[in-house]
Amino acid sequence: MENSFEKFELNRQLLNAIADSGYTEPTPIQEKAIPLILKGHDVLGIAQTGTGKTAAYLLPILMKIKYAQGTMPRCIIFAPTRELVIQIDKAIAELARYTDLRHTAIYGGLGPKTQIETIQKGIDIIVATPGRFMDLYLREEIAVKDLKIMVLDEADKMMDMGFMPQIRKILEVIPRKRQNLLFSATFPDKVERLSEEFLEFPTRIEVTPQATTAETVKQRMFEVPNTQTKINLLKYLFEKEGVKKAIVFTRSKEVADFVYNSMVQKIVPFSKIRVIHANKGQNTRINSMEAFREGDVNVLVATDVAARGIDIQQVSHVINFDVPLIYEDYVHRIGRTGRANQVGEAVTFLTIAEEYHIKKIERIIRMEIPREQIPIEVEIADTPFEENQTYLREVDDQRKKEDPTFKGAFHEKKNRKPEVKKGKPSSQAKKNNKPDKRRGTPKRR
Repeated sequence: MENSFEKFELNRQLLNAIADSGYTEPTPIQEKAIPLILKGHDVLGIAQTGTGKTAAYLLPILMKIKYAQGTMPRCIIFAPTRELVIQIDKAIAELARYTDLRHTAIYGGLGPKTQIETIQKGIDIIVATPGRFMDLYLREEIAVKDLKIMVLDEADKMMDMGFMPQIRKILEVIPRKRQNLLFSATFPDKVERLSEEFLEFPTRIEVTPQATTAETVKQRMFEVPNTQTKINLLKYLFEKEGVKKAIVFTRSKEVADFVYNSMVQKIVPFSKIRVIHANKGQNTRINSMEAFREGDVNVLVATDVAARGIDIQQVSHVINFDVPLIYEDYVHRIGRTGRANQVGEAVTFLTIAEEYHIKKIERIIRMEIPREQIPIEVEIADTPFEENQTYLREVDDQRKKEDPTFKGAFHEKKNRKPEVKKGKPSSQAKKNNKPDKRRGTPKRR
């Protein structure tokens, strides 16, 4: 029993729920975090997605809260996205199934009426996005005087998404005497500053080096001249390399829609693919994620809104149609595959304008991603003039960023009229009273 969850002295309700979920041994982050949280320490946890991080803080929280009590929340868990909030709330439902603990998820994109009604009935744990929480707090729909534990999950993503002002407001209104837990996949300076404001004498635990990629993920990369060739290569991967269940990541919703439409036309049946991004309605996004999770859909095209904290098993491939500009997101994207000790594959498409960014990513993950030649079966499309100009302009901007003295090699062609040089009439022309024949001198009529 040395490696089982029983050594943490969790109650029987939690142990039964753990057994029902199929977990037999704690992960490294759970080994380190659970005893510390049970003892009441503030914890700073640095761990990649897919490491069992959520259960690492949920299990000791559920053990400490134990049973329903009062009407006000005793634990609030903050996460940056609706999807992650929903996922954490589902994890609570799974682990607390044999308890009477009351919990709910609150997030934007839906009317607050149902969320308010749930809170008013009495609540023990709230999982929330910072913005919606503050909305309901300012309406006096949430009282925080009984709060004992506060969690910030995916803290690096919260900083990237600009949540610091809301977090500071939250810290001003909640009780000072509380236990604080902060979890982050990476530990940049902004997260370090947040941890200094949020945590008191924390114990830091780190189960993997910062921003490393999982060993179970095979990574490779193709240098691709343009967007259409990316589509052609995507078609090849699905038809020739047996891609079974994949997430295709793009940087923007416009590109996501383009990739989705191209795949529906040429690669994947309409019924087997979905696209999610910020412009999709909340219910549409949730339904698409569930269809992908359940296996009704094989391909999910997504912007980075889905890159963090979404736990879906059996993803065989992650395809980076675009290189992410937030470099840590590369780690989070490819962390969607290779889970639970299963081998996954991450494929990245790279244009000349993305070379700069991939080198930065390789420095962060401390490895060189293997490059492969585009298979001869893949048609190399011609690069449209405007697309090529955009690439060249981006490359120039990157060089200027690295070297302020660089003046730029890229010049857009402009329709200029040739300058006309006007000169004085030559002395001989004056003498003969004739117009000057030199170029630029107007003829007399």
